[in-house]
This record gives sequence, C-alpha cells and structure tokens, in this order.
Amino acid sequence: MKLDRIDIKILHVLQQNGRMTNVELAEMVNLSPSPCLMRLKKLQSEGYIEGYTALINIAKLGQALTVFTEVTLKNHRQTDFARFLAAIEKIEQLIECHVISGGYDYLLKFVTTGIGEYQEIMERLIELDVGIDKYFSYVVLKSPIRKMQLPLTKLFQPG
Repeated sequence: MKLDRIDIKILHVLQQNGRMTNVELAEMVNLSPSPCLMRLKKLQSEGYIEGYTALINIAKLGQALTVFTEVTLKNHRQTDFARFLAAIEKIEQLIECHVISGGYDYLLKFVTTGIGEYQEIMERLIELDVGIDKYFSYVVLKSPIRKMQLPLTKLFQPG
C-alpha cells in the first residue's frame, strides 16, 4: 500500500487523539466520513496502525524510577542475541529495547518501583547467565521533554 498525504494526515491526527470519532477525524483531514473510515480500516489492516492505548501519568500513581541501561554481550553469535532477548522479553519492567550500533549492543529502558527492584532485575539477569559482559545504568532524574507522537508530516511527505 502506497500512502498519500491524506493517509499521513490521518495517522498524524490519530497520534494526537486516538479516541476521536470517525466524523471528527474526517473533518480534520478534509474527507467525508465514509471514505475516511475506509482509509482508516485499510491503514489498520495493512499494519500502519498497530493499536490504541492510553497514556498514563505515572507520577499520579506514585513513585517510579526510570533507568536506561547499556548492555554489551560477551559473544555476538545469533544464538547469543536470541538467548538474551528471550530472557529480557519476560521482564515486565522493561518497556523498551533497542539494538544499538557503536560501543554496546542494547539500550534498555526500565521503569521500576525503585533502585532496589532495578538492581534485583539486573542481578537475576547476571545469575541467569544470558551472555551479559557488562552493563551501565543511567538513572533518569527528570524528563523535561517527552513526546509520544512521531513527526509524521515532517518525515513522510508523499509526492
């Protein structure tokens, strides 16, 4: 499926408010409701829209600690990567995992109840012997900028 500027606009608008009605969405992208709904269903079926979720204000719920962790594996065979990923994907407090080029292999993002819980997770991973050579932890003190929306209209401008 080749996207046009209206498809990109639909995705852009939905990022800002995934709960809007089809009529509201159609108005914002200058379509009538029926063609807008057809495009929306196509974007969903083609996998451009993976799902809808609520953004939770974690500070309202209580104390939480966010930690970014750089991980370097001892070996770099496909089986080593697979074993490591199989172990970490079971950790509920792990909310992001990125394969990184450069000085380390993975950048992980954890959200935990505190430093003790984070350290328990890391100690458990070391004990499981999933191939970690070294890791470095970076505790987040503040997050002055957090954006959930991708700059779709800047990244993708169909011609």
